[in-house]
Amino acid sequence: MRHTAFVFDAYGTLFDVHAAVRRHAGEIGPEGQLLSEIWRAKQLEYSWVETLMGSYSDFWALTERALDFAFRKVPSADPSLRDKLLEAYWHLDCYPEVPAVLKKLKAGGARLAILSNGSPAMLDAAVRSAALDTVLDDVLSADAVRRFKTDASVYEMVTTAWRLYPDAVSFQSSNRWDIAGAAKFGFRTVWVNRSQQPDEYENYSPALILPSLEGLVTTS
Repeated sequence: MRHTAFVFDAYGTLFDVHAAVRRHAGEIGPEGQLLSEIWRAKQLEYSWVETLMGSYSDFWALTERALDFAFRKVPSADPSLRDKLLEAYWHLDCYPEVPAVLKKLKAGGARLAILSNGSPAMLDAAVRSAALDTVLDDVLSADAVRRFKTDASVYEMVTTAWRLYPDAVSFQSSNRWDIAGAAKFGFRTVWVNRSQQPDEYENYSPALILPSLEGLVTTS
């Protein structure tokens, strides 16, 4: 089945979540990568815990809290850089192949969207900064259902908005847990394994594993 509906996770899939720290690496010092990894891990953890508790804070608030925790865990990093890092997060670099891949899919008649935990304001800033607004048909934020992935209500936003059955949608994410959630929902899933992580969640395997989005045009 060739797909014409492509939905992408945003952070880690289209946008490099470590770009904010890398932009200020000289000021942060040698533990910048550790700071970035903790920041990302806690950002995700907080989203899962909020949904499990039946609570909700928008993703930007969780991003701020996660950075504050990361600074406490990495005392060598100067917390006065907080505002700079948060500002940089609004304008993350997209991965090099992303614009060309999306344009090729669009030229082939595909419908394209982002489905992300990110708040609407965060996603709007990232999309515009990367000049992806001209190729995307929709940018869907979990904020609309006030729950985070992997809750089924987040994935259902796509099938409701586009009036499609789940298996008509090709869903791309670099996050293996996100792929598991999307596969359980019924999407055809493509795991973009950028950092060569070992597989997990064997009961919810991806239909395809790629090292980047470049192979998507020829395999979908």
